[in-house]
Amino acid sequence: MSVRLGTGSVAALLAACTLAPKYHEPPLTTPVSSFKEAGDWLRAHPADTQVRGAWWIAFGEPKLDELERTMHASNPDVRAALARFEQARALALSAHSNIFPSIGAGASARREHLSANAPVAGAGETFDDFITSLNLSWEIDVFGRLRSEATAAGARAVASDADLAAITLSLEAELASDYFTLRGADAQLRLLQDTVQAYDRAYELTRNRYEGAIAAATDVDQADTQRQNARAQLAAVRLQRAQLEHAIAVLLGAVPSAFTLESGELAGEPPSVDAGLPSTLLQRRPDIASAERAVAAANAEIGVARAAWFPVFSLTGGAGFESSSASSWITAPSRFWSVGPAGQVPLLDFGARTALTRQAWAVYDEAVANYRKATLTAYQEVEDNLAALHHLADELAADEAAAASAQRAAYHADRRYSAGVADYIEVTTTQTTALQAQRAVLDARVSHINAAIGLVRATGGGWSREQLALESTR
Repeated sequence: MSVRLGTGSVAALLAACTLAPKYHEPPLTTPVSSFKEAGDWLRAHPADTQVRGAWWIAFGEPKLDELERTMHASNPDVRAALARFEQARALALSAHSNIFPSIGAGASARREHLSANAPVAGAGETFDDFITSLNLSWEIDVFGRLRSEATAAGARAVASDADLAAITLSLEAELASDYFTLRGADAQLRLLQDTVQAYDRAYELTRNRYEGAIAAATDVDQADTQRQNARAQLAAVRLQRAQLEHAIAVLLGAVPSAFTLESGELAGEPPSVDAGLPSTLLQRRPDIASAERAVAAANAEIGVARAAWFPVFSLTGGAGFESSSASSWITAPSRFWSVGPAGQVPLLDFGARTALTRQAWAVYDEAVANYRKATLTAYQEVEDNLAALHHLADELAADEAAAASAQRAAYHADRRYSAGVADYIEVTTTQTTALQAQRAVLDARVSHINAAIGLVRATGGGWSREQLALESTR
């Protein structure tokens, strides 16, 4: 009865005592109304457009969906982050287990010979020794050191889980951006291939006019220069596409030489992305969740450092059977047992514990600063991508208008040259301007799509903090 009462008293003490400061999430200055760069142009978007889960599906590219799912299964960075999470979870389980008693069993059978000069009874004799024992060891966590360690390890495991989500989201966005940039390169290639063919025809026509004494030799040289410049641009875009294809292969965990992505069309308009409220960003960014859990872990480590100033109590015990004969090994007379508490009190360490306590507080202060920096960076990234979506839409509209005007100018210059009222320099100048304007439209379209991808990533994609499992379920 007294043993049960003593155990209950110890359990109640353990539940009530810890030297870690009471944890509060660090306060932040958080805008709650709206993002500055959202402006009036974004308010018409309904809130139910907020993407969840496989966010890239909203871009309407089945091939991208296939690549994203392959990346999830095969990307080396994802697999490494998953392995780090499993390590952190195992360490959390190990730290939690230290709170409870450890029990072990052992058995041995030995034949021994004592030295004849040994200062013990039976010196010089040879005998058998059979032992079976059950041993218990328990550090009684009176001042919460072990529980603080378990809390810190649990917080680090959850932070590692959030790190895995952050890395995965970053790679998802990188793959989507590379994919649409490659599709932009495909569109550039088609444009340049058509342009080279048109310039080749213009060169042949100009050369025939020269041979017929209708055009000057400089016209032939200008036409040849123009088509060779287009070929150089075509080669540069082919290089860019090849490098993008190689980058996608590595993201998928594939050897670049064994991976091919067929040419395709560039998607039209990017989907509407609701940035939500600034206050919800703290719940939707895995990197912010990871930084906050690092603060919680550092807070618990302060409790570990404080507990080092107090005594450590433990309870050890053992029971079993020991005999010099196998026939009487497991019998009542062969029983033995021992049980008793122990305590260790730190006395003098010349400032070591003081230094460790100061270090724990400094680590906490660093974690708080990193958490605030992660939050500020998140707000900046959302504002940057909102501004990019807004202004790139204006840029794209202007580029499209400029491209239409440049094509009309090139058409009229070609007609004027055919009629003999303009020189060939006017033709090459307007055609070069038209080509540059068309390429600018494609670049702006790719940038607009990538800004939408950037906004999805900046607002946490389809992630939410509720996806983090509680430490108690690890």
